[in-house]
Amino acid sequence: MGTINNHDLLAVQSYITANDATQYSHLHESTLVLDLTHSNLKQRHIEIRFDKHTTVSSLRDKIYQQTGTAPHHQHLQVLQSTASPPLYEIPPESQNDRMLGYYGITHGMTVHCVDIDPNSASRGGGYEDTSLVERYVMSEEQYNKRSGTLRDWGRDMKKNDPDFSLAKHAKEHRELMEAQRQAKLGLELPRGFEFDEAGTVVRSEDEENTEVDPSGGTSGASKTEIEKEYGIDTVEGVQVNMRCEISPGNRRGSIAFVGIIPELGGGGHWVGVIFDEPVGKTDGTTLKDGKRYFTAPGPKYGGFMRGKRVTVGNFPERDIMDELDDDSEDEL
Repeated sequence: MGTINNHDLLAVQSYITANDATQYSHLHESTLVLDLTHSNLKQRHIEIRFDKHTTVSSLRDKIYQQTGTAPHHQHLQVLQSTASPPLYEIPPESQNDRMLGYYGITHGMTVHCVDIDPNSASRGGGYEDTSLVERYVMSEEQYNKRSGTLRDWGRDMKKNDPDFSLAKHAKEHRELMEAQRQAKLGLELPRGFEFDEAGTVVRSEDEENTEVDPSGGTSGASKTEIEKEYGIDTVEGVQVNMRCEISPGNRRGSIAFVGIIPELGGGGHWVGVIFDEPVGKTDGTTLKDGKRYFTAPGPKYGGFMRGKRVTVGNFPERDIMDELDDDSEDEL
């Protein structure tokens, strides 16, 4: 072993080896702590306890249990260390009645088993090399017939959503995990995510980044349904310059726009808001086309959302020195 010059490593080494000289002092005087190794195996069984009165025959039985080599195929070597020549050679079928104490074996020595069986199953990595194991391979036809598999689940999901794919699902899951990670770190959520009423990170449904039909309509929704969901009634009483609060998150600001925004698609009416703090997604322009509907003081101070998420009223700008209200749990 090379010389260690790093003082910290020397300190660690000193700490670890401090009790080496006395590590066996608590054991009974007839107890032996030995390591067992095998010629065909990489595994090393360390600090196995024996009694000085244990016979070689019993030792062979123990090695058989650990390695699978039958006693009559075990040629044993007693080693002071793995780098030193054997202190004793114990051939098979000999000295079986002698006790370990006869050999003057001490704590920390190694008993190495040389497997002399020409047909040993442990030869050539038979017990440890997993590449030698023939793997079961299921045909595509068999897999397709199985229920409860990922592919079967994907087929069920596709029945409900023709656009579903496992790749799309995996991508969305990764995005959600990343958004949750950023939330835990107290960072701003990525575009397309928000906190719901319970404070859980969810995908945005009604803000500008909602995915819509490229034609400008809402996929699968009729004009009547759009009018009912996002019609003028949903923004009734909402006027420019009114103070408001947006849910979830209790974000406060002022109304800057009310009306239809064709560039966002989805139909219906939208509400543009200038936030008091940089908690939005835009500066008053649509993200996809860059058309401006109002001017916010910064790139994160504006946002477009549906009327059902907007509450107008007496919502003064918060003083950062004020104590948090009980209903502020949705804010991070």
